[in-house]
Amino acid sequence: MLSGDPWPPLPLDEWQDTCKTLHMWLQVVGKIRMTLSPPLNHWWHVSLYVNARGLSTSPIPYGDGVFEIQFDFLEHRLEMVTCGGAREVLPLQPESVAAFYAKVMEALRGLGIEVSINTKPQEIPDPIPFEQDFTHASYDREYAQRFFRILVSTEKAMQQFRSSYLGKSSPVQFFWGSMDLSCVRFSGRPAVPPRKGRITGNTHEEVAVGFWPGAGLGAPAFYAYAAPQPAGLEEARIQPAAAAWNKQIGEFILLYDDVRKAPDPAAALRAFFDSVYTAAAERGHWDRAALEGA
Repeated sequence: MLSGDPWPPLPLDEWQDTCKTLHMWLQVVGKIRMTLSPPLNHWWHVSLYVNARGLSTSPIPYGDGVFEIQFDFLEHRLEMVTCGGAREVLPLQPESVAAFYAKVMEALRGLGIEVSINTKPQEIPDPIPFEQDFTHASYDREYAQRFFRILVSTEKAMQQFRSSYLGKSSPVQFFWGSMDLSCVRFSGRPAVPPRKGRITGNTHEEVAVGFWPGAGLGAPAFYAYAAPQPAGLEEARIQPAAAAWNKQIGEFILLYDDVRKAPDPAAALRAFFDSVYTAAAERGHWDRAALEGA
């Protein structure tokens, strides 16, 4: 079992340098997966996945086989393994994005994998190409592991949210561009108009839930939205009481600290996911009888 508090404190002001550096490292690895993986609907071929040790690309096709890259936040190392048994390991330690990028590409070449990626970061202001980024160079082991424990706890809640839905739903996946863990339910109808402005934007009606570690809001938070947004959604009563509509981004927000301090954090988070979905599905006239399981 994972040791430590499953819902540990994660104050952004104490780990924001590590958060920003880790975001760029995740983009390096995510772009490798995106470049070599067959395209899937809704950009599902680019995401990473929570596993028992950290975040993984899942198998990436290459030549006659596959390889996988994993951020191990227990041993604090980046592992690259092939189905043929070859392996490269890099320590996760304080170092620049430029140094990390160079080491990753060199390690891949050592495994016989040649890949060229777009080195401009996605979905951030003032992006610095990986090979030129000597600004972000922090890695705090304690906070990286806290972040991982939160991902594990959140992933479990999202899997429960996903399991009761009979309609199309996304995997529980980590998008490295916006640095969030998310899960999406679809109504089965085209979105009119389609959602735009995100790499993960979709062309079908959706209700999405997710977790941000802090970027953009000044604190870690959970989010939920419907796209297109049905009339009156912002006025819905959402659980728990600490959840609120954020006019600036047009989504419901529940701060991580409000979940962490709840008597049952997992139950509070599920209530948030379920209540936003119910409010959106009712106002959007989804066929709930056909889409929902017991």
